[in-house]
Amino acid sequence: MPVNAIGNEQLSGIEEESDIYEAFAPHVDTTNISVLTDTPPGKKPNLKSFQDVQSLIQQGKKREAKIVLRENSWPTNSPIRSQLWPALCAQHHVGKTMLDGFYWDMVNQVFGTTELPEKPIMLPPFVDSTHCLPYHLTRKGRAVADRVVSVLGYACPDITYSPTLYPITSILLHFMSEEECYHCMASLVAPKEKVFITQTKLLYEVTWKTVMQIAKKHAKSAVNYLATMCNGQKPESIFMDWCWWILGGLPFPHLVRVMDCFFHEGIKVFYRVSLAILILFHKHVTASNSDWDADAIKNDIDNALPKFCKNIPVSPAKLLRTAFSIRALSSTYISRVFLKTEMLLKSKSVLSGPKQMVRSRSSDNLPTSQSQINVQMMSHTLTIREKYREGLETCRAMLFTLWSWLPVRITMYQPVLLYTTEEHGCSLTTFYVRVEQHEPTLLMIKTCNNEVFGAYCSSRWFERNLKDDRGQRQAYFGTGETFLFSLYPERAKYPWVGMEGDTGLGHASELFMAADSKMITIGGGEGQAIWMDENIRFGKTDRCQTFNNPPLCASGDFEIRVLEVYGFVGA
Repeated sequence: MPVNAIGNEQLSGIEEESDIYEAFAPHVDTTNISVLTDTPPGKKPNLKSFQDVQSLIQQGKKREAKIVLRENSWPTNSPIRSQLWPALCAQHHVGKTMLDGFYWDMVNQVFGTTELPEKPIMLPPFVDSTHCLPYHLTRKGRAVADRVVSVLGYACPDITYSPTLYPITSILLHFMSEEECYHCMASLVAPKEKVFITQTKLLYEVTWKTVMQIAKKHAKSAVNYLATMCNGQKPESIFMDWCWWILGGLPFPHLVRVMDCFFHEGIKVFYRVSLAILILFHKHVTASNSDWDADAIKNDIDNALPKFCKNIPVSPAKLLRTAFSIRALSSTYISRVFLKTEMLLKSKSVLSGPKQMVRSRSSDNLPTSQSQINVQMMSHTLTIREKYREGLETCRAMLFTLWSWLPVRITMYQPVLLYTTEEHGCSLTTFYVRVEQHEPTLLMIKTCNNEVFGAYCSSRWFERNLKDDRGQRQAYFGTGETFLFSLYPERAKYPWVGMEGDTGLGHASELFMAADSKMITIGGGEGQAIWMDENIRFGKTDRCQTFNNPPLCASGDFEIRVLEVYGFVGA
């Protein structure tokens, strides 16, 4: 309900202000913001002030502060949040306090100016572009949100996947300045003991599986109902979107009250609210006077909960009361489920092996945001320097795919470009000088026909010089972690045949890497998967027994446009 449509009696409890939108930041469009209060008409609410909450925080009375935040239904346009939210976030800050002007120094460092650019800001790769929710921010407000998130990506290179980070930035910006928002977000991504914002794909998966697990126990009837509505499909897909019920579905006044508690207590507030949504949804759609049609729910089950949230039939206070009155749902229990789920997913990603990793969402280990920037800035094989956004998105998708195929432990390291024909020339001698002592290496080829393929090489190229017990050089070296891949036009990974336990081929199945002053070979046995000449100009690719791969480009023979080799710092 737009604020100008609300009767004066419903605005009771809001301090008389010359402008009831005064609490909002200048980059907010207040036209469609509803101001809801849970106070009955004619009765003035007894709401706590910022000083009351601040006093509790300063005295370390976190439990008392938690109760105040849960029970005080400050209206959406209350001026308290411009002080309250920064204070709540600041209590979670880790490390040294940021100096005044730190943020603007970072902006200058990243963009070369503090002026807002006219062109759209390219967001860090950890952002999910489908969930860049602006809420009521103006066009300028959205640009400010883009800039805060972008600077955060530079300052926190370990964030690899964080779809909720952008919406939470947007929400904060409704009540504070850009600099204050950055400080709040920096405080929320820092804590280790309390989760506010998940920052990896694995932890994002842990959260929805945690919600599903605790819902089976504490919202059992709702989960059973959803299962009957899923037409035989598993209800996992519904829970995968759990945080968007809250961040993307709830009306703004409800969301703001949820965030009052979230900034103090962390992600467990979201867990509780998601369970409350499930309980209220089930109660509402199964009521005798419900206007929800069972067949309509079945036919569009994935959108049933978001649709319910958009028109949620309870007040913000009732939603929070439902969330915080779920019996026997302790923080300890939630933490135990979370940790158990995390350990299970981590062990699966390690045990499933490289081939399974292609299919496993949990082990889709993306490079750190800074690593992605490093690789994208210098990569020619991934066509990063193409002018069009489609090219950028394509190469980013290729980079993510390739990263998901790497051994889990290697994804923890920063990639570094060791050799590229664009910069270091086309010479096998230079290749060895720059690459041979590094282990592992990622070798990537782009042909003159724009095909992109390569190999993850598990051993040092220096091993071409090592001799066996009889003093003879080894023809082949390397280990079973070596694999081939194709990125364009096809995306495919070809692991060592021994990964499937197929070792009946004997010696031919273990011809991983070979090299001398005249050529480089990867994969052997009835053909060579990749062979390149000493001038790094021409090559050929065949099926080989070591990887059981098809030829990596259509013609079999290829001319090299660019060869790049990456190492991993600290590996």
